[in-house]
Amino acid sequence: MKQIKECRLYGIIDTGYIQRDHISTMTHSLLRGGADVIQLRAKKQTRAEVLAMALEIAPICKHAGIAFILNDHPDLVIPSGADGAHVGQDDLPVAEARRLAGPGAIIGKSTHSRQQAFSSTAEAPDYIGFGPLFSTLTKPDYKPVGTKEISSVEQTLAVPVFCIGGINLANLPQVLEAGATRVVIVSDLLLSENPESRTAACKELLGH
Repeated sequence: MKQIKECRLYGIIDTGYIQRDHISTMTHSLLRGGADVIQLRAKKQTRAEVLAMALEIAPICKHAGIAFILNDHPDLVIPSGADGAHVGQDDLPVAEARRLAGPGAIIGKSTHSRQQAFSSTAEAPDYIGFGPLFSTLTKPDYKPVGTKEISSVEQTLAVPVFCIGGINLANLPQVLEAGATRVVIVSDLLLSENPESRTAACKELLGH
């Protein structure tokens, strides 16, 4: 499986954007386009529904040699065959998520400011998400942090930093110029007429 530190493009299967019966097809599309990590984000679904969806996605990612991460639900990592979980600022501590997810699980942490990014190192996540850089419908209540702090965060932290929030093919060059090396892209991929080609175009800018 590709290691997180080697990953550049993080794709999210977000049920806020795609229908339940399209998740497997979309996962294949993102992977064919070159996504290095796949996360399932299903905020409005029940625990049982999340498990059912995860059981569909996990073997697809495993066959591709790509890490599969659950948003929240670290307790479902083992039963679903996922590789890890992602927790927010108001969710479980990284240590507790790691305990629930089992030995060797990948645990990521959301951060929404330079201070949170630096403070996260005390929890020792395997990677952090940093953002939202721009306004985004995925997280409309969060104030954009902009791109000025990307370079400082990237150069200071030892863990991989994935910039997130409103990133798309059009503004990706700006994000990279600001110092980003890894990004999470959600709606721009999921809502594209051709998710595979849009993913490939983003991956081309990021490098392989």
